[in-house]
Amino acid sequence: MSCKMRCARIAVLAVAGIAALGWVVMQLWNWLLPVVFTGAHTIGYVQAIGLLALCKILFGSMGCHKGCHGRGHQRHLEEMTPEEREKVQSGLRRFCCRSKS
Repeated sequence: MSCKMRCARIAVLAVAGIAALGWVVMQLWNWLLPVVFTGAHTIGYVQAIGLLALCKILFGSMGCHKGCHGRGHQRHLEEMTPEEREKVQSGLRRFCCRSKS
């Protein structure tokens, strides 16, 4: 499988996962909130996706711990020797774009 096909497959799976998660949020909201809070209204699918986006903005990356993005990785790469850095980068390239032999 080529690198482009693999990346496209991952993108399709990510979109499908977000779509499924939006549906789950909508169903849970509509099942629970109007019963618990008298003034709460049901929401639609697009509103559920918006709610997911709002949670992402307010609460940051879900499940990611300190140093998971950006500076933590950059600092770690800067502390490596050039040989170690190349070894890590080649491993990432192999992981992303494995070719069948």
